[in-house]
Amino acid sequence: MPLFLELEIAYIAIGIFILVVTAIATLYPDDMPKGAFKKGMLGVGTLLTIMILAHYYITTARMNGVKEIFNEGGTIICENKMQRTISRSVLISKKLAWRIDGHLFKSDDHVRDFHTSRCIEFDGIVPE
Repeated sequence: MPLFLELEIAYIAIGIFILVVTAIATLYPDDMPKGAFKKGMLGVGTLLTIMILAHYYITTARMNGVKEIFNEGGTIICENKMQRTISRSVLISKKLAWRIDGHLFKSDDHVRDFHTSRCIEFDGIVPE
């Protein structure tokens, strides 16, 4: 799956739902002026497109920054949605036996992989 769809499919689905609601709301002939459908769909569609593209740009820029920090030997912190009781995040670095494969951080010592889109730079103390 291309990276754009991997990152944005949920937002595209939400956008389609919003466009369907916009279409239904602007197609009532008694309540809306002539041309409301075209103007509404164009305006809302443009706004949603700009927002989705901005989100993609910001996310991919952060992902590239995280990869660069990791490759330079820095430490990354990633969201851990699997374990909610003990720790909600996981520290990732080359010193802790992690590696990067495409857009995923992987470790033989950890149950799951972490996508770079869910990680940021860690500025704290790293355990040895």
